[in-house]
Amino acid sequence: MTTASDTERMTRALALATLVRASTPPNPWVGCVIEAADGTLFEGATQPAGGPHAEATALGSAGPHDLTGATVWVTLEPCSHHGRTPPCADALIAAGVSRVVIAVVDPDDKVSGAGVQRLRDAGIAVVVGEQADAGTELLAPYLHHRRTGRPYVVLKIAASLDGRTAAPDGSSQWITGPDARADAHGLRAESDSILVGAGTVRADDPTLTVRDVPAPRGDPVRVVLGQAPASALVHPCLERSGDLGAVLDELGALGHLQLLVEGGATVAHAFHAAGLVDRYVLYLAPVLFGGDDGRALFAGAGAPTIANVTRGRIRSVRVLGDDLRIDLDPQAPEES
Repeated sequence: MTTASDTERMTRALALATLVRASTPPNPWVGCVIEAADGTLFEGATQPAGGPHAEATALGSAGPHDLTGATVWVTLEPCSHHGRTPPCADALIAAGVSRVVIAVVDPDDKVSGAGVQRLRDAGIAVVVGEQADAGTELLAPYLHHRRTGRPYVVLKIAASLDGRTAAPDGSSQWITGPDARADAHGLRAESDSILVGAGTVRADDPTLTVRDVPAPRGDPVRVVLGQAPASALVHPCLERSGDLGAVLDELGALGHLQLLVEGGATVAHAFHAAGLVDRYVLYLAPVLFGGDDGRALFAGAGAPTIANVTRGRIRSVRVLGDDLRIDLDPQAPEES
């Protein structure tokens, strides 16, 4: 059974996790709140890879405070195995807590319910599913990677309100304003790798670095489909060709949780047509090209009839200065 206090405390735990979203990968970004029996609150979030997990950070903030009978709210199931750090489930047991509320079970095969079971075997009451939807949304790239072995693919496109990404002569800077561009750099900071096509490299010579926002882990790994000119600013980069699924498998094996696809219309179409996009992020500017000769979002054959269009679910709409950011998830066939 959950309470209003559970909702309040888990909301805070989710906020703590959000604060470390760009710094913890390849570890998941997790938040934790502890309330001692006397009502004193302690909190923590996962530290960069190799550092303590959220539960250990929160326990550490409590210092010598007696946590016997405490309640814990954590956004992801506590780990139950030795990795770079000791098991968090054991740390909670040793602290003497009496109740643990979890948003999302960890699908990692090293955990996957084992943390919950260890806590219950120790006589601790465990509640699973408090704000599960919010926890799942926040942890989507991590959960996807653990379930599929591939990075979560975010396709980012900036366009005019009439669906054009560039003028007929190819010019496109800047369609969106500074707030939207800074937000897009936030996507880069959260991503482990960023991918464009060789055509984009030849045309624009982008650096694909993170600017305008903090980048705790530095720049993402740059991936080019095709071969980049030797003098291109994108170097050093991975140059790949062939099956996109194989590229995703390779990046997943490297521990990449999120891939940001920023390629042009041809690359966007390739990922879209192959059904490999997990999240579409569209930045729409209050701009109208006013014709049908501007460059479209996708270059290639589309759905031949309305019955074949890709339908999705809008997850969020945000105003960024004068622009809009729309996050869209494609629906699985059985959801359509």
